[in-house]
Amino acid sequence: MRSARREGDRPEAPEPLPHPVVDNHCHLDIAPWNGDDEPADPMPVAEALERAAAVGVPRIVQIGCDLPGARWAVEVAAEHDAIVAGVALHPNEAPRLEAEGRLDEALAEIAALAEHPRVRAVGETGLDHFRTGEDGREAQVRSFRRHIELAHELDRTLVIHDRDAHEDVLRVVDEVGAPPRWVMHCFSGDSTFAAACLERGAYLSFAGTVTFKNADRLRAALQVAPQDRVLVETDAPFLTPAPYRGRPNASYLVPLTVRSMAETRGEDLAGLCRAIEANTERAFGGTWG
Repeated sequence: MRSARREGDRPEAPEPLPHPVVDNHCHLDIAPWNGDDEPADPMPVAEALERAAAVGVPRIVQIGCDLPGARWAVEVAAEHDAIVAGVALHPNEAPRLEAEGRLDEALAEIAALAEHPRVRAVGETGLDHFRTGEDGREAQVRSFRRHIELAHELDRTLVIHDRDAHEDVLRVVDEVGAPPRWVMHCFSGDSTFAAACLERGAYLSFAGTVTFKNADRLRAALQVAPQDRVLVETDAPFLTPAPYRGRPNASYLVPLTVRSMAETRGEDLAGLCRAIEANTERAFGGTWG
């Protein structure tokens, strides 16, 4: 049977939002899996931007998670006014690079790339206890600490990946010191963890996971977050919102997540959109132009 994740099975475009918002975390360079041995091709950047803008998502933060991805993020942001970049080594990259003796060299290149004026964020960095075992965690922490330092040094927004590592993420943030602007990408905790992040000044970014039937803890976290600390993202091509879970995600599907967020919070959709847009401007350092 044909996989539901094939490129040809991209969902229909949803109804446009009443006010524009920003997809603050996207991977335009990563191909969606199509169920075969080889992935499908990523959607062309121009098409991705056109589809997103047509439904009220006219701007994107492109996140590079390894050296090739970070280089590409800078290049595509330089070519498109609608895109700014985040650059980092994903936490699961750090142990591999450390084992190869290349982690310091890679961190130095990320630092150089982060100086580009189209780079607004250092991220996604952080900790991942799901895919990396105990033997790789020291390298993850060392990489994470250096990324936090870079966010301070270069006045960039820190974007944190946190998978099954809530307490350790906050411990490292507390040890190094939270930068003025930081985002919990694809927030995955409960309301108690949300409060702990918010107390430290974080923005909480919600992805399509908040629409899933089994995501009551996430929706509880969304409800306790002040409106001026809420962001929205896709993490595309991953984490496609309901009712299209398992099919390729893209920025044009953000309206599905935002509508679900407004319903959960009991808020006017247009008002939440205006807040998300303003929050993203503050979180990522001003206008895109």
